[in-house]
Amino acid sequence: MTSTDKPKAHYLEISQDAAGQRIDNFLLTYLKGVPKSWIYRILRRGEVRVNKGRVKPTRRLVAGDKVRVPPLRMAKPNSLAPAQKIRKQVEQSIIHEDAHLLVINKPSGLAVHGGSGISHGVIEILRDLRPQAPYLELAHRLDRDTSGCLLVAKKRSALRRLQQLQFDGAINKQYLTLLKGAWRKDQMRIDAPLRKNTLQGGERVVRVDASGKPAATRFTVQQRLNASMLVNARLETGRTHQIRVHAAHANAPILGDEKYGDPAANQAMRQSGLTRLFLHAWRLDFPWPEREAPYHFEAPLPPELAQVLERLNQPQ
Repeated sequence: MTSTDKPKAHYLEISQDAAGQRIDNFLLTYLKGVPKSWIYRILRRGEVRVNKGRVKPTRRLVAGDKVRVPPLRMAKPNSLAPAQKIRKQVEQSIIHEDAHLLVINKPSGLAVHGGSGISHGVIEILRDLRPQAPYLELAHRLDRDTSGCLLVAKKRSALRRLQQLQFDGAINKQYLTLLKGAWRKDQMRIDAPLRKNTLQGGERVVRVDASGKPAATRFTVQQRLNASMLVNARLETGRTHQIRVHAAHANAPILGDEKYGDPAANQAMRQSGLTRLFLHAWRLDFPWPEREAPYHFEAPLPPELAQVLERLNQPQ
């Protein structure tokens, strides 16, 4: 290979839409498929420059910044691409797309992003499906085993707007879940602070803890079944594992929950065909300045969960 054949560094000018991002997050999006460890290595070595100066990963970009991106040896696209079956599954799960955002009915078992041994999550697959899209970022998260409505911003300005709406409590998020037992009341509000903890093996768990962050969930019973109840859960806050931990705290753990649930109840529910967490994000509503009517999205209950309810409704 001659010197003229060697890959060269290239330079980018940050647009107004990309402004506000951390340089590490910007590079992770721009250099699709490059391992996160490479990104931090070139930042640490000073190979990435902003306005000709070295920067830390936390540096926030400003419109007009000149970013030097060093030459990188990229893996072949085929080695980075997710399996065709998963690509097709994600593409068929898109329920809305416009200039600002994309909404997917995320399948259970699929992580929202790669990491911790997972090579591809929803966001990586969407970027693979939309190689010309300049910007795709998760607006919120869903647990890997939770299915349902997931918001993805297609512009930096849309992400900032969605984050502000969430901060203001203006996004209505509702879930359908099957809980163990039977409450006396049809409605219950659980207001219990939550704290993240990391166990010795590295597993992350969330506990109700007075020193944790404020968290509140409204539960409304939709249907009473044999030793269980179908419940609508509406989030007032958006903490990690919030519905799962609040339900367990109220002595009505989610059925199929291997982390916070009741093992004996989960085992019994397998006879009714429940082999996953019964938690589905079925509805999203929020206002948008350019629209007269608010956005409204619904994702029907997946067939495997609907079939569980059918079996539970059958005469014993």
